[in-house]
Amino acid sequence: MRKSYDPRMHSAEHILNQTMVRLFNCGRSFSAHIEKKKSKCDYHFSRNLTSEEISIIEKKVNEVILADMKVSEGFLAREEAQQYFNLRRLPEDAGNEIRIIKIGDYDSCPCSGVHVKSTKEIGGFNIISSDFNEGVLRVRFKLTGKDND
Repeated sequence: MRKSYDPRMHSAEHILNQTMVRLFNCGRSFSAHIEKKKSKCDYHFSRNLTSEEISIIEKKVNEVILADMKVSEGFLAREEAQQYFNLRRLPEDAGNEIRIIKIGDYDSCPCSGVHVKSTKEIGGFNIISSDFNEGVLRVRFKLTGKDND
């Protein structure tokens, strides 16, 4: 059963996660709350982000969005998927074929949620705030565009 996240926001979450991995080597978010108007991702981290880092993250995420990358799904046998991905967050009934979502050559991860077909459908990405508390960095973001202004 697929999650019913907003496709634009959920796809943006994937791009944000990969951007955090690439910039800070912190791993993907361990907790997320995805809504149509605004969303949040929590990361294991050692401090809050600086305003310069927030600008860099926004710029990179928006570059990926504007690159009009294809969003596609594929499937891997669980044994093979375990070699490439952390499967701990998958539901217990995920089965032996694991659905992998790819965003161009930028990101791929197991996921049961709904997504856009192309990153150009997402709209603009903006971080609205971040804070740090007891080893957790929380990043709140929203999208701009026809459905989220």
